[in-house]
Amino acid sequence: MPIINLKPRTTAQPKVEAKPTLEALFEAEETPLLRFAHGIVRRREVAEEMVQEAFMRLHNHWEEVVKPRAWIYRAVRNLCLSHLRNNSRETELDEERDAQAAESPKPDETLGRLEAVGMVRLLMTELEERDRQLIQLKYFEEQSYAHIAKATGLSVSNVGYRLHHLLKGLAVSLRQAGVADSQG
Repeated sequence: MPIINLKPRTTAQPKVEAKPTLEALFEAEETPLLRFAHGIVRRREVAEEMVQEAFMRLHNHWEEVVKPRAWIYRAVRNLCLSHLRNNSRETELDEERDAQAAESPKPDETLGRLEAVGMVRLLMTELEERDRQLIQLKYFEEQSYAHIAKATGLSVSNVGYRLHHLLKGLAVSLRQAGVADSQG
């Protein structure tokens, strides 16, 4: 008579990152969020207001938010874009002053580019830490595949493969979000 194993099979559960505390999120993300907001509104005081408002809203919705880092970046982006729409006269005066100081790209191109950069940062917050690390090493620290392989324990070919698929996935997500190219 065959022996039957009655133990249930266990399947590997996907690793779920623990939700940080609001204080830890603030400490980790305040400075990057200020840079992000400043890149959109171009005024330090307004950027600070937008980040503060976003954290206040996050505090009010903390229990419902699953991915607080992604949520806060999206909130800051939306607040900044709303501010630009609602204060178009102020923005126009700033733009005229900037245009007189130096010839620059059209404001809508700049806004499109900033929005594209913001969307890439937002999408990156939704990636696994290991994938964010690969992108950070390659595109922000400009490391070679060999150096990245050594730092991560992956093979050189696997680094290339993963980066290719990460970029392809980000491109699809950007198109779905309505961002067609670097011009927005």
